[in-house]
Amino acid sequence: MLQHAEAPSISATSRPGGVDEHTHSGTEELTRLLFDGDDRERVHGEWRRLIAADAFAHRPGLSPTERTELSYERLRLVNDTVAGAGAEALTYDARRLAALHEWTGFVDGGVCTLASIHYNLFLGSLLDHDGYRRDLTAYTAMERTGTFLCTELAHGNDVAALETVATLDPETGGFVLDTPNPGARKFMPNTSLTGGPKTAVVAARLMIDGADQGVFLFLTPLSDAAGHLPGIRVRQLPDRTGTPVDHCLTSFEGVRLPREAMLEAAHGRLDKDGRLSSNLGNRRKRFLRSVGRVTLGKLCMSGGTLGMARAALAIAVRYAHHREVAAPKAGERIPLTAHRSHTGRLLRSLGTAYAMTFLHRAVLDRWAEHDPTDAGQRDEVERLIAVAKGWITWQARDITIEARERCGAQGLFPANGLADLPLNIEGGITAEGDNLVIWAKAASELVFAHEAGPAREPSPDVADLTDLGFLRDLHACVERVWQTRARAALRGGPSGDPIGRWNETSGAALDMVAAHARVAAADAFLAAVARATEPRTRQLLEQLARLFLLHELRPHTGDLLAAGHLTPAHVEALHPATEQTVAALTPHLLTLVDAFDLPPEFLAATPIANADYLERFGS
Repeated sequence: MLQHAEAPSISATSRPGGVDEHTHSGTEELTRLLFDGDDRERVHGEWRRLIAADAFAHRPGLSPTERTELSYERLRLVNDTVAGAGAEALTYDARRLAALHEWTGFVDGGVCTLASIHYNLFLGSLLDHDGYRRDLTAYTAMERTGTFLCTELAHGNDVAALETVATLDPETGGFVLDTPNPGARKFMPNTSLTGGPKTAVVAARLMIDGADQGVFLFLTPLSDAAGHLPGIRVRQLPDRTGTPVDHCLTSFEGVRLPREAMLEAAHGRLDKDGRLSSNLGNRRKRFLRSVGRVTLGKLCMSGGTLGMARAALAIAVRYAHHREVAAPKAGERIPLTAHRSHTGRLLRSLGTAYAMTFLHRAVLDRWAEHDPTDAGQRDEVERLIAVAKGWITWQARDITIEARERCGAQGLFPANGLADLPLNIEGGITAEGDNLVIWAKAASELVFAHEAGPAREPSPDVADLTDLGFLRDLHACVERVWQTRARAALRGGPSGDPIGRWNETSGAALDMVAAHARVAAADAFLAAVARATEPRTRQLLEQLARLFLLHELRPHTGDLLAAGHLTPAHVEALHPATEQTVAALTPHLLTLVDAFDLPPEFLAATPIANADYLERFGS
């Protein structure tokens, strides 16, 4: 019985401290695999060059207001890059739009937020609703910045119950926009005068002759050069954590809008007599169709946090090679990379970061290729996007915290590129659907929406822990374990009490979703391994995938042992297998982060990412 075989080594010529000088420069294929292959330049090139410019360099000593103003200035530089009608093309190109967030997020979290609002939520919503009939020049030229007002002070994750109303005026054919109570104030939109004149897409409940027709979007000018327009009430919110944005409470008092302010499409149109026609039968479906851009927003938020995680690891790994500590022999110094207690944590984070990246690419592909007219396909892809968003953003937070800690006190200084990242990621965890809420929705569907488990049952008697297919199938078995438990809990829950039944089920169901995400990430990782054409690259990716799969397996060995999918010998071999994989990968740390292709200008401007950081500190 073969329970464990030693992980194959990756040949290397190393200098003291574990730097693989041979592979340090051999990153091209890794980069190609990480960044969309032959489409790399089109998807990523313009954004990588943009953030390398001096205009995106770290600016110390700014007040929150000054930092927000700087983010708006940089947003205009983004718009100069896409130029004119290119802004419209960007809103339809999910890969380029998500990549914009990947590259800007780690240099300016404010730009990442503002770009998502202006291009995806605002401009994208206009274009999705018969936007071709409108003159969008003011927005594509950024003469006016777009914002998106949906959630309210009393309605966040239950935003479908929002209370802002747009009442049809039968005499004029236009609308009157009102905030009926304090809880209906729009919560957290960037509606201050900072950044210049703004126009909003406002989600409001359409009222016709006293009847609620559901939530639709309304194009609403908010401000001009002289200030906020009549009836618009804006109050700045207190500073929040992370990179500042001009978040506000916004309300409306008798704001009159013309007939063309309503964003129309097949899910909702008004005829000349004020009668609503719709191809959707209920108000909730109309609402979801109106705010459909939130789905692509999840991919943007995932992309932004993904870029932050990769940047944090690149900085931490470079610092680990530069930072020297006392050696066992008196008078000698060795780099931090000599200690596996340090490099092991970074490598495990690197394995996760590669898995996150490959998963994000795979999900983007699914989104780009699905048929939006097929309700089944659309529901499946939207669920996958939600699952991926939760997993990627949560993992990104863990990775940036780990990277900051591995840099010690140096990581606390914003100039070193790490301190703001975990707090910025918190925003991504909450934006476009709070992670736990969107996972709970996915969990309720996945309990019966598909059959978890591997295509073929793993054979523990003949498999070993170097077999990537075996490791992947073990994760699929974990998903099935939790699905089985969730189904049993749901069926055995209290009858006549939907909340009670779900409370009995949700714990197991959420663990099922977490396992589902890991399986999806494993599949994307292994697909990338299969695409590698250079033997050395494939071997390196195989080792990193193995480390990811082994590390994620550790909390689940009890369930797998009980189900007969692992033997006691496998469980005993798990730790040494992980340690051997870490040892094999340690000389390749720099190769793995160099493949992230961060601009040299960014790294040069980050003190601890450079060998001369001791001389540069405080200068």
